Amino acid sequence: MHPADDLIADISQRLDSFVADRRSEASEHGDEALLMVEHAAAALAGGKRLRARFCAAGWRAVSDRDDSRAASGALLPAACALEIFQAAALVHDDLVDNADTRRGRPSAHRALEAAHRRAGWAGDAEAFGRSGALLVGDLLVAWSDDLMEEALSLSPATAAATRSEYALMRREVTMGQFLDLAEESAWRTVPDEEHAARALRVASLKSARYSVEQPLVIGAALAGGEPDQRAALGDFGRRLGMAFQLRDDVLGVFGDAAETGKPAGDDLREGKRTVLIAWARESVPAPVRRVFDELLGDPTLDDGQISLLADAIRRSGALDRTEEAIASYARDADRALRGARLGDAAVTSLRELARAATQRTS
Repeated sequence: MHPADDLIADISQRLDSFVADRRSEASEHGDEALLMVEHAAAALAGGKRLRARFCAAGWRAVSDRDDSRAASGALLPAACALEIFQAAALVHDDLVDNADTRRGRPSAHRALEAAHRRAGWAGDAEAFGRSGALLVGDLLVAWSDDLMEEALSLSPATAAATRSEYALMRREVTMGQFLDLAEESAWRTVPDEEHAARALRVASLKSARYSVEQPLVIGAALAGGEPDQRAALGDFGRRLGMAFQLRDDVLGVFGDAAETGKPAGDDLREGKRTVLIAWARESVPAPVRRVFDELLGDPTLDDGQISLLADAIRRSGALDRTEEAIASYARDADRALRGARLGDAAVTSLRELARAATQRTS
């Protein structure tokens, strides 16, 4: 079995064991407490486990060992902690975006709304779903802390370095989420020529550093990596992370719903002010730009309107420009690995992950 498959299997088993323990704890508090745990557990299902894989890759790059099962006892709980934190971020993100689906299933707030209705409870089911999802996301954050602390039974210096990187990741992604939300409202007050730079700022904080750079550096810190090794991995991860997020931006408009698990054009309905949109607005005539601004962010957009906007983006050259930027970031990431004091096998694995992150369809 490929090491990545080993890791994913180990993560699934560890998460199942962890959730079973949390379910046992909650059982003494009644059915409603179990309901919360079950919806938190549902948020952990599926996904590509990319953050865990990058964490393991960072660990292997420093320790120069390929077998994730041979990793120190710190790696698996840390990798699981990252996946649980990602689940929390998705629950909150879907709540902010009022998204109905995630990974082809109802988002947490919609699932809790449906549970309220099935139970015949009193009050507003939709309000319960939203409030419940907020708390489910908070519970997942607490779970991620539990597992990260389990991972940090290391030397004081190694534990401090890892804890610092993990704390930085959490602060930055939260700030990035807020900037993303703010941009959907603030764009009207900002000159058009600044939109792309602001979108790239959001992409860096919300995704690039969070999804790739910090998991790599956390894994390297767990393995006792030296500053130069962590810096090389951080440089690689920052550039690859930007390519990863720009691919997300493309999929948010042009992705196949069967692959992404979300309706086609969902980013357009949500009004996401991505660099893809910024570059499109730069290149279209003023009347088309006005249509963009009128339609973007309308949750009732039908398939015809989505197609109209997607065609305008394609004709503007913004899609080609974004694809070129993805390729450029990926090349820069590859160059960051050259000459780095990292294990050869791990560098090969990092390059495989880079291809998976930038050439994906979901």
